[in-house]
Amino acid sequence: MLKVSEILRVKGDVLYTISPDDSVENAIKTMSEHDIGSVVVIEHGELAGMLTFREIIRHIDSKKEQFAHSTVRSIMDSFPVSVTPNTELAEVQRLMLEQHARYVPVLDGPTLLGIISFYDMARALIDLEQFENNMLKAYIRHWPDDKEDT
Repeated sequence: MLKVSEILRVKGDVLYTISPDDSVENAIKTMSEHDIGSVVVIEHGELAGMLTFREIIRHIDSKKEQFAHSTVRSIMDSFPVSVTPNTELAEVQRLMLEQHARYVPVLDGPTLLGIISFYDMARALIDLEQFENNMLKAYIRHWPDDKEDT
């Protein structure tokens, strides 16, 4: 079964992080510049939370005035669902659907290894399906012929 570590290996190791005391305006700018839907909130070298467009939209809706001057800490998800590199794909799918999480941090103890997005999951499933399809086609093409045995 496919594991999170394999998805991270294909995805790469680029992470965009922000401090919980940064402004929401700075977080939005970072997300916009890099065309990403989330940033990892790091404090003292460890995962402190996640900030996604979901939290930003909720914050804008509740505090229409001066939202950009708020801190990331005031709106971030302080307890995001996370997985380990050995978590199987099926478990990640279940967690994402159950928790309505589009982005899931991958932790090895306190060390942040990366982020798995809903897009990454879909891509991995399509790639796995394509690989299995190619393997089956190759197997069928090389099917032993009964005539050769006689």
